[in-house]
Amino acid sequence: MRQTASSILKRSEHVQPSHRHITMSHMQKSSAYSTMDTNSKIASLSEVITMHRRAPGFHPGLMTDMYHPDSAYVSWLTGLNGLTTFDLYTRSAPFGGAYLLVAGLEAAMEFVQAFRYTPDEIKFLSHIRDYDSAFLDELSSLRFTGEILALPEGSIAFPNEPFMRVTAPFREAILLEAGLLQAVNLATLIATKASRIVYAAQKGRPRRVAEFAFRRAQEPLTVARSSYIGGCASTSLLLAAYEYRLPATGTVPHALIELFPTEEEAFEAIANAYNRYTLLLDTYNPRNAIQTAIEVALRTQETLGHTLAAVRLDSGDIVADSIYIRDKLDKAGLSNVRILASGDLDEWKITELLEAGAAIDSFGVGTALGSGSGSPELGIPGGALGAVYKEVWYVDETGTEFPKVKIAGSKSTFPGKKEIYRHPQWEEDVIQLAHEPRPENYHRLFRPVMRNGEMIPVRELAQQNLEMLPARYRALIVEEPYPVRFSEGLQALRIQASQLVNKPVQE
Repeated sequence: MRQTASSILKRSEHVQPSHRHITMSHMQKSSAYSTMDTNSKIASLSEVITMHRRAPGFHPGLMTDMYHPDSAYVSWLTGLNGLTTFDLYTRSAPFGGAYLLVAGLEAAMEFVQAFRYTPDEIKFLSHIRDYDSAFLDELSSLRFTGEILALPEGSIAFPNEPFMRVTAPFREAILLEAGLLQAVNLATLIATKASRIVYAAQKGRPRRVAEFAFRRAQEPLTVARSSYIGGCASTSLLLAAYEYRLPATGTVPHALIELFPTEEEAFEAIANAYNRYTLLLDTYNPRNAIQTAIEVALRTQETLGHTLAAVRLDSGDIVADSIYIRDKLDKAGLSNVRILASGDLDEWKITELLEAGAAIDSFGVGTALGSGSGSPELGIPGGALGAVYKEVWYVDETGTEFPKVKIAGSKSTFPGKKEIYRHPQWEEDVIQLAHEPRPENYHRLFRPVMRNGEMIPVRELAQQNLEMLPARYRALIVEEPYPVRFSEGLQALRIQASQLVNKPVQE
């Protein structure tokens, strides 16, 4: 199971290596490094390597792709290590929507602050590449010395808007690329997904959404934290509740109901065990189960003072069954009992249920949150965000400044150090060069995050921003994108930079 940089960082000091060993022959090692070029160090025919298999640990210096230290090495050999600015952004919004809810910044900053190479990691690099020892000496003492500006977690961003700006010597900046992208890609995807699911659940009246994604999440802690930022009320994962102090919630599995000879005995045991409890109705027949649940609830309420808080439907005809169950509960004087629905739900299925009149008070969502999935039925992709990290500005050792641009159709970039300003009534965002005058009354979106390290309560910020976002841009599928305007100065610089690389911008 993969884990996030931030979650592993907190526990890495407690991790001890196991004593299991794996012996790899020369042939096995060659296969393991089959994608390396011919300059890679390959063991001699007689060499046998013993690899120590360790429990998961956090190795920030190795949280890179192979080409990052390779690029840093070319920079070192040529002496090109000027101050470089990179923009981190996405080219489109996920799930057919208009916006992104920014998350993952805390993990990204922890990664940057912890970035370093241990002696063992330097030794590992020396085994897989013929790096000069002086270069490895530099890596052994490398720390981030630059500046990072970012949109705070919980901010709303739109396609092509940088939500992180990194300025540092080239080698420092390039080595951070993969770790930064890994930290924000999944977190932002899941926070955005959660915000859409919570929005769909609010049709007509407030309804809570619980995150049930642990068993199907690729990175459970990231999913739980990001879902909470996106508006989910709780998580089922106890480790996430412990690590991040999130509300924990849970219901009842079918296995517990099946443990008992009868459904009534199962319900009775649960009701006796807890002051407030939830019963699962669809193990056998939900319409029979609700009658049994009502009888048990009234009996234990009278004898023990215990309260049936909710009933859960996880399958079947949720619309018809929920309407039937609501009627039975109300007639029994149990109108305060909530009906929770779960079972492969997402924003579109929740919308469909509520539009069909389902009597649901809250939802539990797992797979769609854990994977950030789209909708195959609607032809809407999901599962990955695809943020990119692009060089946009370079200052050499003499102080000469160079705009950096890529001209490649839809993957073309805008050069220059930028600022982003938002109209107070959300009429547009303006992306402009940092030195251009600020538009009057517009709000600056970037905040320095490495200079002061202050992190605001991100969930509250997210909900405030989502509430301010106009409904036409919060819709599950938008008719038109949010207006993002590039300033005249930025457009002029892009044309100038494209001419320098002999690849004019196609208007």
